[in-house]
Amino acid sequence: MSDSSPLPPVRLHPEAELARDALSTPLLSRAALLARWAGPDSRVDAGGGLVEEQLAAAAEALGLTGEDAVGHASEAWRVAVDAGLVEVVDEEAGTVTAGEELALLTGGSPHDILAVWLGALETVLADAAVPDLDELMDAMDEGGQVDFSRLDWNPEAEAEFLDGVLGNLYLLTANEEGPGDGPVPLPALAASMIIPGDMDEPTNDVLEQVSDAMMRLDDQFRLLEPIGLVAYQPVDEALMADPDDGAAEPAAPVDETDVSRYGMVRLTPLGLYGLRARLLEAGFDAPAVGDLADKGADALLDGSAAYGPRAALAETEHWLAHREPLAAARELLAAARGSDPGAPLRRLRCQQALSLVGAQAEPAVREVLDDAELGGLARVWLSELGAPDVPAPSEDLVFWLTIDTLAAQLAAEGNSEELQALVEGLAQQHSGFFAAAWRVDHPATPDVLEAMGRLHPDKRIAKEARKAAFKARSQQGG
Repeated sequence: MSDSSPLPPVRLHPEAELARDALSTPLLSRAALLARWAGPDSRVDAGGGLVEEQLAAAAEALGLTGEDAVGHASEAWRVAVDAGLVEVVDEEAGTVTAGEELALLTGGSPHDILAVWLGALETVLADAAVPDLDELMDAMDEGGQVDFSRLDWNPEAEAEFLDGVLGNLYLLTANEEGPGDGPVPLPALAASMIIPGDMDEPTNDVLEQVSDAMMRLDDQFRLLEPIGLVAYQPVDEALMADPDDGAAEPAAPVDETDVSRYGMVRLTPLGLYGLRARLLEAGFDAPAVGDLADKGADALLDGSAAYGPRAALAETEHWLAHREPLAAARELLAAARGSDPGAPLRRLRCQQALSLVGAQAEPAVREVLDDAELGGLARVWLSELGAPDVPAPSEDLVFWLTIDTLAAQLAAEGNSEELQALVEGLAQQHSGFFAAAWRVDHPATPDVLEAMGRLHPDKRIAKEARKAAFKARSQQGG
């Protein structure tokens, strides 16, 4: 994932709602309970962990039972210390007191609560990149020390792998073509990290790597679910049963076509917030719908240019909600002017925004009917509104508006099937289109005609478009 280009915008839930979600996550709520439970007699070891003889009491305070109770209590205590809910007063004596962050969970703002949760999240992410207990036990030498050289473990590589997986999950969630807030199959997520994009048929070695990655991710997502980052349906343990294990109970038939049995994961709304915060901290451009609501129309039209249709619509609705309709329409039209490469898409976004304003924008639109850059847009908008007395456009204006519209579509969609259909329709309806189009005084004319040459399936018409593009570029001195 490159930090030089913006990521798709995400739609975040309100901070008050996210803060409530954070407080109700099992791990943070346990950490807060332990921070309030701790007292003068609580003791920690040199690493800040609760001393072993007090873990059972901590588990009891949390209402935990079973063989994992002490482990869950230890994890919650570590989160409490790292998130600032508990503070070590005297390292030698191992005494503790309530940390400053604890009061924020009851008296702080939603943003304060989310900041504490983000601190807890970092602890869990660090833990998730560490080998599991079985691997550590296998690598222990005779003296009881872990021999890291026997572990196939690179801390930086493990952290980067997990960050990459979470980055891909973020992209899938944010992308309008992705599953949105639906679950993602674990095999697909693992494959996105392992299988090269140009590999048509994965080799057995690559498939084995994907399987290993799935097992790592299964362990990691089990750790990440209690902090509220993901909702996770683990890999069905029946799929991992050893068929040669004679002691095992006969397994029920496994439907290997049911992808959900291989694990399903989705980012929670809180998880989406958390990953975006981490991406911003790492220097990525990670927009959220509503970021542009308090900015000018120029920032709205330029900033939403790279958004998908639904995100652009939502961003524009946010922006309009804070403004008087007629004044907003005038500001949008003023920002839509220009001859720079981004201007055609600004005008398209402006036209879409004006459709949200509705009839209240009509006076502002009529004011620009004679504008060289906005007159075509104004006529189209008024006609779609069903307004009376819309002046007919000149032939020159029709051609200029056609080039402007195609340039905007190219910028918004690239060489899409919809644009190809539009190009074919234009060439079919106007037999002399290219003979006239190359003369259009629009900065994008050469590029648009070159694109038409690429997109049109008829070789003769495509050649005609390329010749027209050459003439247009020569006319503009390019």
